[in-house]
Amino acid sequence: MLFFVPIVKCHFRLTPRRRSADVRIAKRLRGPYETAMKKIDEEALAEAYNRALALEKSGDFDAAAAAYAQVLALDPEDHGGAAVRLASMGRGDTPEKAPDAYVATLFDQHAEVFEDVLVEQLGYAVPVLVRQRLQALELGPFKRMLDLGCGTGLTGGALRDMCEDITGVDLSENMVEVAHEKDLYETLYVSEAVDFLDDNDDEPFDLITATDVLPYLGALEPLFFGAADNLVPGGLFIFSSETLPDESFAGRGFMVGLHQRFAHAERYVRERLDATGFDLVEISDITVRMEEGEPIAGHLVIARYRGEQ
Repeated sequence: MLFFVPIVKCHFRLTPRRRSADVRIAKRLRGPYETAMKKIDEEALAEAYNRALALEKSGDFDAAAAAYAQVLALDPEDHGGAAVRLASMGRGDTPEKAPDAYVATLFDQHAEVFEDVLVEQLGYAVPVLVRQRLQALELGPFKRMLDLGCGTGLTGGALRDMCEDITGVDLSENMVEVAHEKDLYETLYVSEAVDFLDDNDDEPFDLITATDVLPYLGALEPLFFGAADNLVPGGLFIFSSETLPDESFAGRGFMVGLHQRFAHAERYVRERLDATGFDLVEISDITVRMEEGEPIAGHLVIARYRGEQ
């Protein structure tokens, strides 16, 4: 049986790594997640979701779409990611992003095995690629780094010796707890990435990374504008994305792929960067990870913030 974990939307802050291991609440926003989970019939939701998933896997997409509609009626905050599954089947509109409740639930449930699955089994090595490209281009060291979607600390660990101060942000509280135990970050927050960028009033960063973040975002303007607002002029923004052959996009900038993650067209990424104040330093074709034995194509992007014109 599939279980759903209640999610409360909030911003937690873990204190600097050299001072204390205590957890402090920096900002707490009680709202739709908490209220919604109180009203959900979790047994009925699990039954509906598992029925929809079985229909999807059998190839009966029309029946699966109807079943996922029932899931969304039971759980409007969409902890199970029904909206992205509908989009991946071509039976629903492409959402602007994966639901926050879904992303938090997904990674909270996998935090303890995340690195074994992603790195050892799926061959994920994007943080190492980031380090290699920075060194090859002779970029760095950096004073202040912001690691969006920090997860368990893979990117923070890869760049620790290149940065004086690292702040990590992730929507999954369990992932942040694992990262905190590694003693890699000066500060850690539990927050959605764009929400953090919008709310942050600390001094700007000279490096922002977002590895394995874009697969859970469709429209990129909010992230790119937020990154620009939090960078010093000349600061670097480095991120990875998944992509598909050009013909798959049919003129669209992004879409949900077969594995329920967003893919972005290179043209769209380039256009949105320029429109939000960035100059492209480099865009590289990479294999992001393996999926069912097949490589997932993507891009590693390094951009420089022009500053206000």
